[in-house]
Amino acid sequence: MERSKVWEAAQKHKDGYNCCQAVVCTYCERLGMDEKTAFRAAEAYGLGIAGMFQTCGSVCGMMMLAGLKNSDANLAQPASKFATFDLGKEMAKRFEQKNTSMICSDLRGTDRLRSCRGCVMDCAQIVEEMLFPGEFEPYDGPSEL
Repeated sequence: MERSKVWEAAQKHKDGYNCCQAVVCTYCERLGMDEKTAFRAAEAYGLGIAGMFQTCGSVCGMMMLAGLKNSDANLAQPASKFATFDLGKEMAKRFEQKNTSMICSDLRGTDRLRSCRGCVMDCAQIVEEMLFPGEFEPYDGPSEL
């Protein structure tokens, strides 16, 4: 069993990756995407999608990873999208259970439900639990970096 990468995702965010990039780039190579491509693909999803404070960028990153993990990549007859939607819904549900919202403006607003880095860490934990069950040791470190 491999050591959790939650801390690595938090460190990427601390080093300047946006929320989505921090989550996607931590796990992309396990799913067949090099980090530079993942970094570029995830760039517009920071601060709640293009800085509009909508859906949390970390949550968007989880969805990207769910697609990379679950898609059948069958361009002629795609058959996996509804299963991937279900997987994404469950991941989003877990995030909302931890944080009460997936909306960046709610998370970062006046009540400050969760920091961006905390969201990155929560999403990294969910990714490890749901996309890579049994592959990572459970994360038991601090909840924020």
